[in-house]
Amino acid sequence: MDWAQAASALLPYRFSWLAVLFFGLAALAYGRGIRVLSEQGEPVSRWRQLAFWVGLALAYGVMHTRFDYYAQFMFFIHRGQHLVLHHLAPLLIALANPWRALAAGVPESRFKAFLGSVLGSAPVRWGYRVLQFPPVAAFLFVGLIFFWLQPEVHFYAMLSEPRYLLMNWSMWLDGLLFWWLILDPRSPLKAGTLGFGKRILLIWAVTVPQLALGARIAVSKTPLFDVYEVCGRAWPIDPMNDQLLGGILTWIPPGMMAVIAMLIVLRRLLHQGETRPLATQGDTP
Repeated sequence: MDWAQAASALLPYRFSWLAVLFFGLAALAYGRGIRVLSEQGEPVSRWRQLAFWVGLALAYGVMHTRFDYYAQFMFFIHRGQHLVLHHLAPLLIALANPWRALAAGVPESRFKAFLGSVLGSAPVRWGYRVLQFPPVAAFLFVGLIFFWLQPEVHFYAMLSEPRYLLMNWSMWLDGLLFWWLILDPRSPLKAGTLGFGKRILLIWAVTVPQLALGARIAVSKTPLFDVYEVCGRAWPIDPMNDQLLGGILTWIPPGMMAVIAMLIVLRRLLHQGETRPLATQGDTP
């Protein structure tokens, strides 16, 4: 592969202003925010910066590069795409705890004041509390996986650009909400966030059904997703092998990431008696 081919792989398969604005503005705000915080004597640790940039780049890469083409014509690539959008990338961004840097990166202006008033309004705060209510958060996290992997729903989602975009963006945004609920570095004893024990139970609650779904797809003896037969596959691979790989990606890696998340939560549980100021919470995993 020459440089021209490598560069073309980074170009979007289907251009999306939504992706450009979302990821571009997030990158600009974060880059400016870490500079502002550093000038104020509150530098963001390098590992947190790395976690944010890697998470943001991974999400952009699977949504708005040539990778998205293969995700539409190979089932196992599609499952890798959702593994990144729903698990890996949002988990990294939640670990980065980027919210202060993002807020600091928005220039002082009427727009920032307006944005703050909107985000602080009662309807938005109420909606956020509903979405982050543990049973609702768990239901949405698992429910979206099961919903979009219903063969009939999956068929029409892959054939419709608006539904396809809705599928990907719903997985991405829900992943951000869920993993922040789990990995919020603030102590429940000091900030009233979700207790560490409940976070571990929540991880179990969403992981077990997904493992069962992935195993069912992997061991199925019949093709479940015939949309890839209708549209054709990007590579000449046996349909059952494509489905097997997709099932494994739905089954094994999410379980591994759940274990990692539980270890992080357990570490914080063991250190919850520390008296560090809330402003510095998150500098270590």
